[in-house]
Amino acid sequence: MAYRNGTYVAFHANGTNRPGGNSDIDYYNLMKAWEGKGDDDFTMNNSHDKASAVRDSSKKATLRASLLERLRNSKNMVLIIGDTTAQDDGWVPFEIAAAVDTYEIPIIAVYTQHSTPIRNPAALRPRWPAALATRIDSQKAKVIHIPFKKAVLNDAISQFSHNYMPQNSLWFYSDQAYKSFGIDG
Repeated sequence: MAYRNGTYVAFHANGTNRPGGNSDIDYYNLMKAWEGKGDDDFTMNNSHDKASAVRDSSKKATLRASLLERLRNSKNMVLIIGDTTAQDDGWVPFEIAAAVDTYEIPIIAVYTQHSTPIRNPAALRPRWPAALATRIDSQKAKVIHIPFKKAVLNDAISQFSHNYMPQNSLWFYSDQAYKSFGIDG
């Protein structure tokens, strides 16, 4: 049995691995920078660092196997939801399906365009990939919906796992929790 202590980060790369484009890779790179900084308390045991790297030229089957290995060793998934995530019809839907259906890990849905508390996750439905919407509708996915803010993300990563899931598909933090993170709104 796999030792499940990693955080798997999924994002719509929009066909590129280069920062600065129309992709959510910039947010993933920011998370890695927070982790590498070392002078604050942001911690993330990145599942992508635990398995062999694959190049863009790798065969689809090789990439698929590597992604599944990373998910198998993960306690949760951070799904970065940006402007183009809902249009992804490739790897993000595959990653969501495997995370929920096969490995039964919670999803931390992080919205890049939000810096204030999220109190009505259902209103964000237009941003969801179909694979997420289907699993939210069926209540199969256990999802916490949060803004892309370091303190909130750090708490969600440390709190939610395959052993401690959000209570439902549309879970969100209370106003009191947001105040403890220093976020009003």
